[in-house]
Amino acid sequence: MKALLQHAFGFAMLLICLNIHAQTETGKASFYHSKFEGHGTSSGEVFRQSKFTCAHKSLPFGTWLKVTCIKNNNVVYVRVTDRLPKSSKRCIDLTLTAATELDFVRNGLTQVNLEVVEESSVPEHFKSAIELKTKQTKKVK
Repeated sequence: MKALLQHAFGFAMLLICLNIHAQTETGKASFYHSKFEGHGTSSGEVFRQSKFTCAHKSLPFGTWLKVTCIKNNNVVYVRVTDRLPKSSKRCIDLTLTAATELDFVRNGLTQVNLEVVEESSVPEHFKSAIELKTKQTKKVK
């Protein structure tokens, strides 16, 4: 019995360690309004609804996330390029393209699981070229 408890404790500790390294999060997802098309993001990239990008409260820019819709198990991969306000009740803001693939555009919001993944595990069709916002200088008259 003692050996069984020791194995159970060891297994529980292993699961805790794995979860810490997995970097997962569950919460509400929304998607950007079309008025942001072409605007600069917090990372300096140009926002495009056609790309697989997102805003997150704290993850570093360039982090890849596997986003799974809890309602239907649809999956997309997105790259963090923008910031959500710390006060936001949402965990992620997605592009219209990502929201369409997750099938929640009509509802506007959905529950999702987020998992940080390595870029090497992201399917190629989710990747796109980075387009940086250029600063326009004002002409002096």
